[in-house]
Amino acid sequence: MTYCVGMVLDHGIVLMSDTRTNSGVDNISVFRKMFHWSVPGERIISVMTAGNLATTQAVISRLEERSKAPDERSNSLLELPTMFQVAVETGKLLRETVQDTQAENGEQGKGRFTASLIVAGQIKGMEPRLFMIYPEGNFIEASFDTPFFQIGETKYGRPILIRGYDRNMSFEDAVKLLMVSFDSTLKANLSVGLPLDMMVIERDIYEPAHEQRIEATDEYFQSVSSGWSDALRTAFHSLPNYHFEKTEAESA
Repeated sequence: MTYCVGMVLDHGIVLMSDTRTNSGVDNISVFRKMFHWSVPGERIISVMTAGNLATTQAVISRLEERSKAPDERSNSLLELPTMFQVAVETGKLLRETVQDTQAENGEQGKGRFTASLIVAGQIKGMEPRLFMIYPEGNFIEASFDTPFFQIGETKYGRPILIRGYDRNMSFEDAVKLLMVSFDSTLKANLSVGLPLDMMVIERDIYEPAHEQRIEATDEYFQSVSSGWSDALRTAFHSLPNYHFEKTEAESA
């Protein structure tokens, strides 16, 4: 399983993903699920992946056109004129890859090779944009009503985002909020695991403003994890106590 989040702010976009893949409790591996490409001063595009690993890797490879000789490789994402068309092209490749893989595996392949993507970025002269792409190739775009997207194991970390999100928040607060969301997911589901990849796309800065791999030994993540646990316990005990009403027999 996977957990990835893309979040739109007034200042740009913040992305975070885990790196765990597994096909059983005794077969756990680490694979990057966040990828980005940039042309300094012109555009930055990032893709996060969730779902069948072979499918997502095939999509990323096709986006980069790795089948060509090294001196002929050309990333089509760096040639498209708008982020909308980037989403269209990425969705098309995802749909084709899913269909091809399922067809190659016959009846046994149905429903086994699906994947979903988050696409984020900005092209010069346009707004930063965030999309979530479904296995069928269709997609939706982030808006004021839906300012963040999650893919993978979404349910454990979603309540944190809903309660804590503010479009005007700083990048630093957004990263802290995402860390709390991921910590809650890590605590609840063993199929999501460290290390985490994080990247900040600042408006009109066409390269990563900040990127980091967060390991299990990361002191800040550890402090957020322990601090959040302590804060929850404190908040719980500060709530009004519940009192059982006594029956007439108990009162006599």
